[in-house]
Amino acid sequence: MFNFFVDNTDSGIECTDSKFANDTKLCDVVNMLEGRDVIQMDLDRLERWAHANLMKFNKAKCKVLGGEWIESSLEEKDLGVLMDRKLNMSWQCALAAQKANHILGCIKRSVTSRSREVIPPLYSALVRPHLEYCVQLWSPQYKKDMELLERVQRRATKMIRGLEHLSHGDRLRELGLFSLEKRRLQGDLTVAFQYLKRACKKAGEGLFTQASSGGQWVMALS
Repeated sequence: MFNFFVDNTDSGIECTDSKFANDTKLCDVVNMLEGRDVIQMDLDRLERWAHANLMKFNKAKCKVLGGEWIESSLEEKDLGVLMDRKLNMSWQCALAAQKANHILGCIKRSVTSRSREVIPPLYSALVRPHLEYCVQLWSPQYKKDMELLERVQRRATKMIRGLEHLSHGDRLRELGLFSLEKRRLQGDLTVAFQYLKRACKKAGEGLFTQASSGGQWVMALS
């Protein structure tokens, strides 16, 4: 019912209006005064809609709605991903590792079993998703960030009884797991394959081009 209720929030909106589970995002390219006026009019329309429907937008989350001034920010969190003005993802890696380590600590304190039948499923279901949420966007580029994330998986595999004496690589092989770096590469290759096979034609049209080199087909970013 809530989805039906908010379905008309974009009525008359000229900018791009994206709706999520608990967020409404208005965005557009503003490089001229006219563009600034358009987005301001759309913000005013949303404000009037909220007033007419006895609802309120959370101005503290966006800092740009109503009569408040736009504030400068060195970093911003959007849909759970933290980005700074240099698009350096180190802070996002640190936050992901912190959250994953916190949940892993809860598992360690509350679950007495250390068998491979218990710990790996809990890790895969409750911990690893925090290390891979939207990772296509914030995939770590620095070795220190990659190591920070991998350290969480290393800690999880060390919890398993009988594998403590093995190296991290041997523990992964024993458990049939891959390093997080290999999983990220696998995800990238899967997406690239889908683009090449036109499974994501609408979203990725023009993103990749195909070319023949020495009798082999290669892929390149457009």
